Amino acid sequence: MNLFCRPSFLLLDRIEEAAETVDSEAGKMKVLVTGANGFVGKNLCLSLKNIRDGKDRTHPELKIEGVFEYDVDSTPEELDHYCSDADFVFNLAGVNRPKEQSEFMSGNFGFASVLLDTLKKHNNRAPVMLASSIQATLIGRYGTSDYGKSKLAGEELFFEYSKATGAPVCVYRFPNLFGKWCRPNYNSAVATFCNNIANDLPIRVDNPATELDLLYIDDLVAEMLDALEGKEHRCEYDGLDPFEKKDGRYCFVPTTHHVTLGEIVDLLNTFKAQPETLVIPEMSKNSFAKKLYSTYLSYLPAPKVAFPLKMNVDARGSFTELLKTKNCGQVSINISKPGVTKGQHWHHSKWEFFIVVSGHGLIQERKIGDPADEAHTLNFEVSGEKITAIHMLPGYTHNIINLSDTEDLVTVMWANEPFDPTYPDTFFQEV
Repeated sequence: MNLFCRPSFLLLDRIEEAAETVDSEAGKMKVLVTGANGFVGKNLCLSLKNIRDGKDRTHPELKIEGVFEYDVDSTPEELDHYCSDADFVFNLAGVNRPKEQSEFMSGNFGFASVLLDTLKKHNNRAPVMLASSIQATLIGRYGTSDYGKSKLAGEELFFEYSKATGAPVCVYRFPNLFGKWCRPNYNSAVATFCNNIANDLPIRVDNPATELDLLYIDDLVAEMLDALEGKEHRCEYDGLDPFEKKDGRYCFVPTTHHVTLGEIVDLLNTFKAQPETLVIPEMSKNSFAKKLYSTYLSYLPAPKVAFPLKMNVDARGSFTELLKTKNCGQVSINISKPGVTKGQHWHHSKWEFFIVVSGHGLIQERKIGDPADEAHTLNFEVSGEKITAIHMLPGYTHNIINLSDTEDLVTVMWANEPFDPTYPDTFFQEV
């Protein structure tokens, strides 16, 4: 046997490792984002960079090597370089508020032509996404929209490009957008309302019943990442409404919200009042209210980021309500001075959690009607060294004792319902 004709096992291992490295590098994508400094572009670019840098691991199959950011301040040379290397292109660039109506066509159609021509120049058949608008339907109130006409022209340009080159295109007709970093007093009523209400500025609502279709920025970005992985949602249009179709000409974001201006303003006023009422409205998963609250918070001025809470103080310590909900209870902070006993009451139906986060204490519970002795008392020694949640049982009187001679006892308390002074369901009884 000629040993020189066979690589060693060590050499084979090295060859395999090198091949894996090459494959890994080959699988990494360079992504071009035009309009990178805009509302959508900024959110998308930061999400792409989080994936690139390993900070976001929610897309394990997505490997990003570079993010090319192109905007109005970029040079033609940069665009040329980006178009030669990009593995995917998000075209978010566009004109929304031009000085002259003619700028719609030059900004939305004209740049799209330049972008696609540059890709053709480099024979780059990478997938291309186009951010169009529902106004491109030219239906109803959009029928005379110069903006819509320019977006429609851009759409047709992309479809023709795909037909001529074989490059995949993803054309999205976005409705009204909202979310953090959206520019107020520009082209988003939600951004304007959030900004103005957060900053105690007036708003104008001519017709509260006016209906809007709204798309949240995080839902949009999630769809963009799906598109990057070849998992875009395809559709056709029935008037203004998309309907999912596997081989549809267009793409869409499945999650949108249909709300009125009045509903938006009512929610925002509730959010604004929260530091006074401590009430957080119902915000279920993926709800419009939840997304609007995140958006509203992003417009808070610095003086409103922090707000004082009412501390109910006496010789025993303090009790401070933190937040309340209509159906999910309330959270409070209790501070007990050294040696102090608090509580000594019971509830028919209300239940609570006591969680000691600092100090050393004893929680006691006894079923109403049982003898007041050690044998019938539940004792829980608690401290901030080992945080434990203790149920306060309905029908059990309970207390909390600060066992320290020197340190305050700090307890987070959750009750299943906000305190109602007209029906307190709280009765004094020593443990």
